Amino acid sequence: MNRKYFGTDGIRGTVGQTPITPDFVLRLAHAVGRVLRREQGQNHPTVLIGKDTRISGYMLESALESGFNSAGVDVVLLGPLPTPGVAYLTRALRASLGVVISASHNAYADNGIKFFSANGSKLDDDWEQAVENALDETPAWADSASLGRARRLDDAAGRYIEFCKSTFANDLTLRGLRIVVDAAHGAAYQVAPTTFYELGAEVSSIGIAPDGLNINREVGATHPEALIETVLAQHADYGIALDGDADRLQLVDASGRLFNGDELLYLIAMARTAHGEKPAGVVGTLMTNKAVEVALSAQGIGFARAKVGDRYVLEELHRRGWLLGGEGSGHLLALDKHTTGDGIISALQVLQACVRSGRSVAELLEGLTLFPQTLINVRLPSGYDWRSNTALAQETAGVESELGEGGRVLIRPSGTEPLLRVMVEARDAAAAQRCARRIAATLPSV
Repeated sequence: MNRKYFGTDGIRGTVGQTPITPDFVLRLAHAVGRVLRREQGQNHPTVLIGKDTRISGYMLESALESGFNSAGVDVVLLGPLPTPGVAYLTRALRASLGVVISASHNAYADNGIKFFSANGSKLDDDWEQAVENALDETPAWADSASLGRARRLDDAAGRYIEFCKSTFANDLTLRGLRIVVDAAHGAAYQVAPTTFYELGAEVSSIGIAPDGLNINREVGATHPEALIETVLAQHADYGIALDGDADRLQLVDASGRLFNGDELLYLIAMARTAHGEKPAGVVGTLMTNKAVEVALSAQGIGFARAKVGDRYVLEELHRRGWLLGGEGSGHLLALDKHTTGDGIISALQVLQACVRSGRSVAELLEGLTLFPQTLINVRLPSGYDWRSNTALAQETAGVESELGEGGRVLIRPSGTEPLLRVMVEARDAAAAQRCARRIAATLPSV
């Protein structure tokens, strides 16, 4: 399928440039509304709309509301709410669709639209193609009597907070822990501190003063330096960093050590094993550190790799009937807790493991040492077909044979630049560097 607008996570771009313009977003909502009515065969399906804190969210929210209403679809406005909060409420309120206005970890100048099905899951390629087909059709504006209605749900944040708390063991508490929460001036600026506080933690916060322009700016999961500094200054036990729409997590401990998604995914799997709930398997991505695969295998836990993107991790989990998966960026999935990745719930799973075991994150990860990784970006000549380079293929095969189970090679093109990314992981940092340079040397560069 050649989709014109949808990418791996909805539709995203720079505000004021196609497709992130109010006229297109209105047409998009109208097209989605028509697809909904055809699929469900009912009048006035209900759609929930949530957003992060970007200044453009107001404009796009109004355009979506008008587009849906013009197709005879009712709208419930949730206001600022994390992406996984919209997914939860879509399912809890038995709505037909959930819509999120967010560009996740991007700067404020970007924005996007993503969708959740009635059960709170991301929609498949066929549905997105149906929407794109509907965009090419002539609009069928509803008459006055058939227009959709709009209303606000005033307690959306409170409902979501209670849901997050319900994923934490009832017999445990965060009492005694000092936690710094960094909400990236994003969608979780209210709900995240409240959730951890109501579970008993002593909470201080940064990144909770959104002004429409500062989302993800030098704070949050993509800029953890501010959190590390604050944790050390306040002598806190942990720091929780979320991104703009709060679906990813990075965690800092009292020493200022930063733990990424690969490490936290392994910790959650091991914590379940220790609690008598050993996972059948775990899904990572092509970028997941080899050490995670080796360590899980040593525990008799299966491991599979999906393409990069939490959407593909989710698809692989469903295909295998497994529950745990994630990415190094901090998108973590626990399908027995939520239908999508959730930074707050992921943090609670990690903290629950610490409280239950009486051990710190670092102690729980003593059995895992990430393999050193070397990444070399090679800028290729225009039109160069790297797949036909026999020297590259031979050198890659030689390195893979040399490393064996003690490492791996990943070669993939950039999706945005004329670059080929050569990545080598090995138990020894010098070996990773040496092997990566050998492979890169077989390529022409500009």
